[in-house]
Amino acid sequence: MSALEIVQIPTRDDNYVYLLREPGQGMVGVVDPSDAAPVMAELDARGWRLTHILNTHHHGDHTGGNLELKAKYGCTIVGARVDRERIAGIDVEVGDGESYQFGDATAKVYETPGHTSGHIAFWFAESEALFCGDTLFALGCGRVFEGTFDEMWTSLLKLRDLPDATKVYCAHEYTQTNARFAATIESGNQILVDRVAEIDTLRAANKRTVPSLLGVEKATNPFLRADVAAVAQAVGLPGAGPAEVFAEVRTRKDNG
Repeated sequence: MSALEIVQIPTRDDNYVYLLREPGQGMVGVVDPSDAAPVMAELDARGWRLTHILNTHHHGDHTGGNLELKAKYGCTIVGARVDRERIAGIDVEVGDGESYQFGDATAKVYETPGHTSGHIAFWFAESEALFCGDTLFALGCGRVFEGTFDEMWTSLLKLRDLPDATKVYCAHEYTQTNARFAATIESGNQILVDRVAEIDTLRAANKRTVPSLLGVEKATNPFLRADVAAVAQAVGLPGAGPAEVFAEVRTRKDNG
C-alpha cells in the first residue's frame, strides 16, 4: 500500500478536480476531470504524465475532459460497471465492495446511488482519502436526481461508516451555502455554529473549505444526521424513521 500525493485543481465556477500521484510506481490519476485544459496545465507544471482517470459518475462536469485526456496520454479510465454506457471512454469497470489497484495504492469502491443511479466513491484507506463526487459534500449532499431518497440515505450511511479521520474530497465548493442551510436545521448544535463561523471566515478570505474531515461531517452535516433525534424534531418528524427524516431535510434544501 502507498500514500498518495493529492493536488486539488479548481475548475469552472465551483468544481474541484483531484490529481493523485502514487509514489511507489509513479502512477498519476485524476478524479472527475470536468475539463482537460486545467488538468494538462497542472501535469505540465509538475512534470507528471497521466496514467488513469477515476470517474465517480457520468455528469459532464465530471467526465468532460475524459476523451481529450485519453487521446493525449493514453490513460486508463475507471468507472462504474453499472453505468458503463454513460462513462466516456471507460476501460475498467468496478463495482460495490471491489478494490482497484492504483500502483501500490488500493481504492475500495462503494456504489452510492441517489444523485445518479450509477454513482460510485473511491476510498484510499492508507491515505485516509475519500473521493465521493456529488454524493457527500462538506455540510451537504448531492441532489437526488436519478435515485430515491431511501437509496441516497443508504449511500450516505456507507460513507458515514468510514473512519473519522477520513478526508472528504468532494467535487464542489458548496460549503458556505450548505452551512447556512444546516444552521436552520440544528441551530442549537454548537459544533455546527462554530463551523459555520469558520467557513464564513475562510470564504471571506477566498480560501477553500474542501477537503473536510468525516468526523466533523458526522457531527455537523444534517444529511448524515437524519437518525439524530434533534434533527427529526427540527423538521417536525419526531420518532420518524431516518430515511423519512432525510427525505424531508433534502426536500427543504431543494426548495430553499
